[in-house]
Amino acid sequence: MIKKFLVSIGSYVLFLKNVFRKPEKWKIFWRQLIIESDKLILSSIILVGVISLFIGGVLVIQTASNLENPIIDKMYIGYMVRESLILEFCSTMVALILAGKMGSNIASEIGSMRITEQIDAMDMMGVNSAGFLVLPKVVATTILSPLLMLLSLALGLVGGWVVVNATQIIPPPSYITGIKAFWNGFYVFYSCFKMSLFCFMISSIAAFNGYYAKGGSLGVGRSSTKAIVITSILILLADLIVTQLMLY
Repeated sequence: MIKKFLVSIGSYVLFLKNVFRKPEKWKIFWRQLIIESDKLILSSIILVGVISLFIGGVLVIQTASNLENPIIDKMYIGYMVRESLILEFCSTMVALILAGKMGSNIASEIGSMRITEQIDAMDMMGVNSAGFLVLPKVVATTILSPLLMLLSLALGLVGGWVVVNATQIIPPPSYITGIKAFWNGFYVFYSCFKMSLFCFMISSIAAFNGYYAKGGSLGVGRSSTKAIVITSILILLADLIVTQLMLY
């Protein structure tokens, strides 16, 4: 068990070494980067947006139901919703959602290419298949994923505002005041950093599992499932470590 784990770690490191080799043709790399940005990031906007709207509304209702004490100013509901979105939901929870969407997409795509021997053909032609297929995916998800985090934050706050105005659960001006209160810009940087780290893990681990897939179409399915499970566990572990290092 331990030997298998260490072998997997070594194979992953060597895989990343090949991925981050200098591209043979920068023109092709930039073209692929645009394609992968559209396929992995832009296509996730609707999913992230819809979930964030509803979560923002749910957080307002849950927070208001737990702060019924008349002594506590209602503006703290908006403040707590904002902090919950920034610190945890918009990075960690969204990353777990993307692990299923992006992770399965990447693993199945590259796994299918491995099963159909397209990757073997690239290697035979002297092409760095790992770099050509994986590097644009890793760069696109790592660099652009903070935009999804910021979008999630904005729409989560909008979702909360919609619920506040529709239900009058608290005065809308109090909600707006709470959103603006005690602003800490470092929390936004912290959340964006986590999002980039998590999406790097999603893309690289999913690509690694797809790249070494074997066993036909069933093997592709197994590699996708394995990538999602491993990435989800590592995201939660990394969340704990990064939070300890950056906030305390």
